[in-house]
Amino acid sequence: MRSVFLCGFMGCGKSTVGKLLAEMLGCDFYDMDEYIVEREKMQIPEIFSEKGEKYFRETETEVIRELSEAKGVIACGGGAMLKKENSEIASEKGIVIYIESEFEVCYGRISGDKNRPIVMSNTKEELNFIYDSRIPLYKANSAVTVSGNGTPREIAENIAEILSV
Repeated sequence: MRSVFLCGFMGCGKSTVGKLLAEMLGCDFYDMDEYIVEREKMQIPEIFSEKGEKYFRETETEVIRELSEAKGVIACGGGAMLKKENSEIASEKGIVIYIESEFEVCYGRISGDKNRPIVMSNTKEELNFIYDSRIPLYKANSAVTVSGNGTPREIAENIAEILSV
């Protein structure tokens, strides 16, 4: 089995869908953000404030390299596949799937989440701008786009079906 990298905006369902998908496929699940927290022994807001976003993004690249060898389902951070190098590593070692969800759905899930530095430092309008600017990059850096509409199980089943073809 090749690794499956789930990408998309914060709150699109990568982690929830990823856990279900890994269960369906009988493989391991990795949440990149949780992996980074364990690896760095710091919460993401702490990493951003103490080491900076640049350090965090470099760590994401290292983690994508590590996890690409794991042969499981990987829920990427919302910004991970925006970096060409990351998408190239992921595409070489697995398949990148973009979960496309509407901004309002994502915003409803992430609003006020103190573990998301980008959410906490931007207004809803600014987040909507970030969302709009990221969509073309998610699409360009993924092999497949799936609809984020439906229950997490339905989305996971849709992805599992795509992977079996």
